[in-house]
Amino acid sequence: MDKESNRDEGQAGPVLTRRGFLGVAAAATAATAGFAAGARAATPGKDAKGDGGVLEVAIIGAGLAGLTAARDLQRSGCDSFIVLEARNRVGGRTLNHDLGKGYFTEAGGQWIGPGQTAIADLARELGVGTFPNLWQGKMSMVSGGACARIESKGGFDTDPRLTHELEEMAKLVPSGAPWKSPRAAEFDAMSLGEWLAKKNIPPEEQIGWATGIALSGGTAPARLSLLHWLSMINSADNIYERLEAVKEGAQETRISGGSQILSIKMAQALGDKVRLNWPVLRIENWQDGPVAIHTPNGVIRARNVIVALSPPLCNQITFDPPLPPRRREMQRRWPSFAPARKTAHVYKKAFWRDKGLNGWIFQPKGPVLWAYDNSPEDASFGVINAFVNVSALPSDPKAAEVELSRIYAQALGDEALHPVAYYDHDWGKADRWTLTCISPMPPGFLTTYGEALHPPAGRLIWSGTETADIWAGYMDGAVRSGHKAALNALHAMNERRA
Repeated sequence: MDKESNRDEGQAGPVLTRRGFLGVAAAATAATAGFAAGARAATPGKDAKGDGGVLEVAIIGAGLAGLTAARDLQRSGCDSFIVLEARNRVGGRTLNHDLGKGYFTEAGGQWIGPGQTAIADLARELGVGTFPNLWQGKMSMVSGGACARIESKGGFDTDPRLTHELEEMAKLVPSGAPWKSPRAAEFDAMSLGEWLAKKNIPPEEQIGWATGIALSGGTAPARLSLLHWLSMINSADNIYERLEAVKEGAQETRISGGSQILSIKMAQALGDKVRLNWPVLRIENWQDGPVAIHTPNGVIRARNVIVALSPPLCNQITFDPPLPPRRREMQRRWPSFAPARKTAHVYKKAFWRDKGLNGWIFQPKGPVLWAYDNSPEDASFGVINAFVNVSALPSDPKAAEVELSRIYAQALGDEALHPVAYYDHDWGKADRWTLTCISPMPPGFLTTYGEALHPPAGRLIWSGTETADIWAGYMDGAVRSGHKAALNALHAMNERRA
């Protein structure tokens, strides 16, 4: 593998979220080219139109949610739909770096775990395999010039007494509608940081809490609503470790071929129904329909529209007439300050494994939030991925590579100074179509605006992982929201024909 340094700015095949990885067959790899790299410039011709040139359903967004909805419509027998995607690729917040020879590493969401049955079922139906995420071995804690190595238990070692207390509180917070909790006002009035500050957590244990919360919640505990955090625990069957851990947790399993392969395979099956480079600029007549969807490539008309976008992305669309005030204000104020940046160092071999290390690196004060082994299942070479602190790492990819290599060498050995390839994806700079990878809800937001998240507006059906009843914010939540949106669209079609 030749030495290279990439900074994928929305390029094909090219990070966050804590949410795997194996080579796919050569034929499958070749077949991804049209959706991972090429851009369609098709017009809404004969295959796009329904009766009178009006489609039954238009879907905006070709991420996991939008493509799942489209797949469900197709499987139900509905052929009068189209998927419009602003980017030149499918996958949304899942994105693969192509390492060559059928191998990939993820730049975005990548893991699944217990209870995330929707995405596990989807992978199985698409013929995509999974394999375990590595956690066994010693992890490295780097601070200043020192490095401590600690045997990993597969999680972030939080206090069982406090996690049990959070689990009991989470029983009162329905994940799909936390604002309906009998204690919603109380829990949403404080941050998770304020709650933890009252628990006198020893300094050495605060690192585990802060790291786990930052990775799952997208921000520091001080900026995260306690109500929101409890709703996330509720999603995980009220098992805190299931939310945070690799072992028996939401980060337990990786997806063969990289997580973007799920969207690529769905798009391949949908064929010309998926239109890339079709940003939606304006939506008219959404109250009664047919809805007019204006794009640079022409106008699409549909009786119902599934908007499979992150709420703040809806602000980039002009709605005529304007959306209901509460929905409009919710979108405007939606927290979108956690775009995240994720890197990948590729090595000739996973040399750290020979030393009994699992590749996990934590740096309490520095650019590395969490680095981890993301090598292929066959371990034919080594990969260290990392979630990094954007403000503590040089923006220049080459300088960032050198800085991270130095830190990895301190944790894993001098072999880490010599990667054969480096990949760097900053979601905050990559493209205008991904404003945030995680939605870290601040105190007061859910009780003020939460009720505007789900209800349809006229012929508009809201979808996307943020609208999921469980595992909102995860890939599994995106798939669940897609299933739900398709059912709602089919119900609307049946009502019209009744």
